[in-house]
This record gives sequence, structure tokens and C-alpha cells, in this order.
Amino acid sequence: MSKSSSLYLSGSKNRYSFLIKKNKNNLPKWSEIQIKKTQTIKKLVCGGGPHFLVWKKPNKLEFYQKDIEKRKYQLPKNETIKDIISSRYTYLILTESGKVWSLAYRSLIFKEVPLLDADQSTFEEIRPVTKIFAGVNSPNFFFVTSQPDLLYACGKNKFGELGLGSIGEEIKPTAVYNHKGSEILTLSSCHFHSFLITNKGQTFGCGQMGANGHGVQKTVFTLIPQIKEKKVVQLATGLCQTLVLTDQNELYGLGFKEDFFPTDKENNLNKNRIFSTKINLPSFFTKYLESKDQIRIACGSYARFLYLDFKNTLSQDLRLLYKSKKFCDCEIGNLGNQIPVHKNIVECRTKLTIDQIQNKLFGEEKSIDKDQILSFLKWIYYDEISDFEKLEQTFDLLELTFPPSVDNTLEKDIAQLSQDDDSKDFKILVKNDDEEDEEEEDNYEEIPVHKFILLARSGLFREMFDNVNEKDNLNKVQDYSNKSIESLEILIKYFYTNSIELTADQDPKLIVDELSDAVEYYQLNDQNNLENQLSIIQKKYNLN
Repeated sequence: MSKSSSLYLSGSKNRYSFLIKKNKNNLPKWSEIQIKKTQTIKKLVCGGGPHFLVWKKPNKLEFYQKDIEKRKYQLPKNETIKDIISSRYTYLILTESGKVWSLAYRSLIFKEVPLLDADQSTFEEIRPVTKIFAGVNSPNFFFVTSQPDLLYACGKNKFGELGLGSIGEEIKPTAVYNHKGSEILTLSSCHFHSFLITNKGQTFGCGQMGANGHGVQKTVFTLIPQIKEKKVVQLATGLCQTLVLTDQNELYGLGFKEDFFPTDKENNLNKNRIFSTKINLPSFFTKYLESKDQIRIACGSYARFLYLDFKNTLSQDLRLLYKSKKFCDCEIGNLGNQIPVHKNIVECRTKLTIDQIQNKLFGEEKSIDKDQILSFLKWIYYDEISDFEKLEQTFDLLELTFPPSVDNTLEKDIAQLSQDDDSKDFKILVKNDDEEDEEEEDNYEEIPVHKFILLARSGLFREMFDNVNEKDNLNKVQDYSNKSIESLEILIKYFYTNSIELTADQDPKLIVDELSDAVEYYQLNDQNNLENQLSIIQKKYNLN
């Protein structure tokens, strides 16, 4: 997963109110929640209560729980996280070395644990373990090994949720399912049932009816008929509910009643019937979906989560910049009701100066309300039309064409801005390798850039500006990456365009080598996109 994500929450009880601004008894719709630097999420794991663990690259962990301040953890330096799962009130962390660490919700400390609490002589015969699975609110534990086609399980089997073919037995590691040449991509178990999906997109389940039911009622893993024609690519299970996501970004709930989760209003469903239900996505998701592998799903005990993995993060980066309001250099609005903005992006999108905008919207006793300004700024920063009527009124006052044409999109406007050297208000200084004296400013070459682009696109520059008083009006900085000016110019151009284009006189191997660590060094949000761009160059020029 790339680093960029937006986190949304939906639930039926007031268990996650510590994450949202308003304390609501019910969360009938998707609500965006604020977690610092959510764009770095690699995986979100929900526990068996109102708490969850956020895994950030490479080994950083953050624990969130009601009435407890956020806790941060990091594994020893010689360990690298391979996967994280949750089993009831314990989080299990599998490392590349094959060790498993636990983070117990009640003690909030790390402990290294045996891989399984079982007969070690038996377990040694089936090693090595390649994947581990568990359930949010279940004490059960599943794993696959190098042994072909076999799924192992251990734990309780009260409702047939282990797929053992019986109920009421507590077992040590035992082979419970032969997946017959298919690879098990993921498996999740809850209090009443377990589901798995294969690399063929098929969904299998076992267990009995729970509080909300799931309709399987089998003690062995059985193909789920309601979605057998769909290719399922993601699975998430909570206390007694399960979400599945298809390769067409269709979201289904297995075992949901209609009034238990937001569903398609067009379907006239029997509320007492238990079956798979198609679930609406938030409008924000549908607007920014660019590929079929962007959505990530997770289930807690009482809530379901969605977060969006951006491939083209320019609009998301600017969206976050708009929300942060950092280093804005001007304001628009009535006296006493001004809203800070970044001058260059506003003028870039409208082709009007800030003074012209002020005069057209607020001059000669004209006035628009704050909601209308905010609607206008959402379009400015990330192309969102949240209120069609209000935005149309603003465009009329500014004498702009509405709706915006295909030539007036955020991506095109920002790409064109990269060519406007006159409006660039910041410089990156790059050491000239031919000069030995590092103290003389003349020994540095300059790359002009817009400050807001650096703030939006690079965590490194955001941290740098955070450590500088805004009143100091910092307008240049030295780059210490030891990269060539040629590579840095291409990277800065990439910040504007989301693409890398080389000219005939540029060295492709040098560019690929020097930008291979740019995601980590400059703390970019679009690892997948940049890596893809560099991969295209490697293939085009046959680079090894």
C-alpha cells in the first residue's frame, strides 16, 4: 500500500466518539476521522473492542483506545514487520524472521511469544509458517505453511468456526481445510463464523448463525452462494459481521440486516431476512477512485472502516494542505471573516489576482457567506464540487465559465503552473560539484519552485517549514540529498505533473538511481506512482 490514505468510520454505537468531533450516539453515515498523518498508514487492524492499531512504515505502530492517550511503539531495529493481525484483545505481529510479537490491549506492552501455544514437536513438522490469520473478537488462530494446500487452525470451535466438521471442541494445531491448489489470500474469524478468500476470488465460510447471522450454518468451509459470481479481493470480519470487496469496488456485507448498515435505498429489503447486502460507498470515494485496488476495508466490534489508497496523490496532497492552513500568504473574505489561502494556487485556478477576486466577491458592498467561500475553496484546492448551486453563484460573480471545462482541471492547472517562473516564490539551492568552496552562495545552482507545492508534496519540506517562524518569510533552502541538479529538477517537475519525462540529453540510469530513494528521503505520499514511473523508464531504456 502507498502512504496516502483517508480514514472513514461508520458504526451503530458510541464507541469511537473519541475519534470524531461530535459525540453522536449513532453514526449512520461514513464520517471522516482525524488521525495525525493518516497518509502514512500501511495497515489498520481493529481489536475486539473500541480500539485499533495503526501500522506505519517501516516498523512504527500507534495504538488508539477510548480514555487512553495514543501510544506509540516500535519493534527492535533488527526486526521487520511482515504482518499484523488481531485476536480478541491481543494484536499479533509477525516479523520477517518468523517471530511473533504480541501487544496486549490490557497491558499495552510488547512481548515476544511462541508462535503457537501447542505441542512443539508436532508443530516443528509443519514449519515454516508463511501466513497467520485470526479474528477480531475470537480466540482462534489460523495459519498456512509450506505444506501444499493445507490450512491449519487452533482454538475454540463452539459454533463450528474452525471448519473442523464439528462443534464444541477446542483443538491444538490441526489441518482443517484443503484448498486444492488455490492460494488462501486472507482469512478472518469472528465469534460465530470464519471466512476466507482465495486467489481465484472465491469466498468460503463456516460456522453457525450468530447475533446477526451470516447464513452459512456449515461446520466446514463452504462456498458462499450469494457472491459466487463475484471476484472478491478483500475481506474484513468484526464481532459478528463481515465485509467483502470485489474487484469492481463493490462492497457487500455478509449477514447484515438492512437497518444494521447503510444500504442501497432502491432495494426494498425484508429487514428480518439475513443475507449478503450491497453497501453504498461514501461519495468522496467514488469521486477519487482511479483504479481497482485503492479501497481498504476493516471491521471492529461495533464499527466498520474504509480508507482510500491514492495512486495519483496530487489532489489529496493539496486537500491536506488546504485543511492544514499552514503558511498561507493571503486571505479572502469579508473583514473579520477572512479565510487564509495560498495565493499562487488560487490565482492559478481562477486566472485572476487575489485583489480581483476580492473586488468581484466583496467589493462595493457585495458579500457572500462563509459556506459559499468554503465551497469555492474546495474546488480550488482539490476539484470538489460540494455545493453545485453555491459554486455556480461564485463563478457567476467572478465571470468564470461554469461548470469548469476539461481544460480547467486541477491537474492541468498545476502542470501549467510549473512553467510560470515569474510566480515561483521559493528556491532550492543545489551544490555545484565543480566548486570546492561550500560557503559561497555563488557555488550553488538554484531550482525555482512554488512554496505551496513543496508544502503539499513533501513531508521533509513540511517539517522544515514547521521549524521556521512563518514571519521569517523563508524563501530558499539548501538541498542536502547529494543528488544532481538534473535529478532534482525532474523530481520538482514531478511534484507538479505526477509524471517523469526525460529529454534526449538526460541520463536515465542516473535519474533512476538517484530518485529510487526519493519517496523515503523527501517523505512523499505516492510511493506506488513514483516507483511505477521509474519502472517505466527502466523498461524503456533496458536498465538493469
